[in-house]
Amino acid sequence: MQERAFARREIVASQGETSSFLGFLLEGRLQGVDFTVDGREVGLYFVEPGGYYGELAIIDGKPGAEFVIALAKSRVALLPREHARKLIFANPHIAEVLLLNLAERVRSGTAQRTILSLPNVFQRLCAQLLLLGGNASLIPHAPTHQELAIMINTSRETVTRSFQLLQSQNILQRDGNSLKIIDKRYLDGILNGDIPPPKT
Repeated sequence: MQERAFARREIVASQGETSSFLGFLLEGRLQGVDFTVDGREVGLYFVEPGGYYGELAIIDGKPGAEFVIALAKSRVALLPREHARKLIFANPHIAEVLLLNLAERVRSGTAQRTILSLPNVFQRLCAQLLLLGGNASLIPHAPTHQELAIMINTSRETVTRSFQLLQSQNILQRDGNSLKIIDKRYLDGILNGDIPPPKT
């Protein structure tokens, strides 16, 4: 395996290029992103330390479907494609883990598309926070306002104003790098249309 370091916002893997490596994140944080037809960046998923990227291209040999960028200074270990394929196809347990991760990514992508179809930005933000939190009330390593803006296709300023409103009403609470959801029912109410979204 090879080790490489990436600066913040550096491209780790490019869309449309056939990858020769399966990448494992050792340190930092990565994000898979794509672009809309009008050039807006859309966040698809995060890769945390211990996670990996590039598995689709390793399996089918086709070019990558999205860009992977470093959100912070990051280090990755790169396993050459031929070794990665042998590792995956010769070990049922590893193949199962990979398939479960791919299934989760497909489900997450479907949920993300549903969020982007919501007409109101505040609704999209509430839906994204609920998706990130899952069944828990704590979002560890919460995305920055800019990262959230990319995920819900809006501006950072709009996310910042929405956060100020949610925090002033004690709906959300910042806890270091984590985010606590204090009133999940409010977020659900906004998402389901039971509570009218405020103007931001």
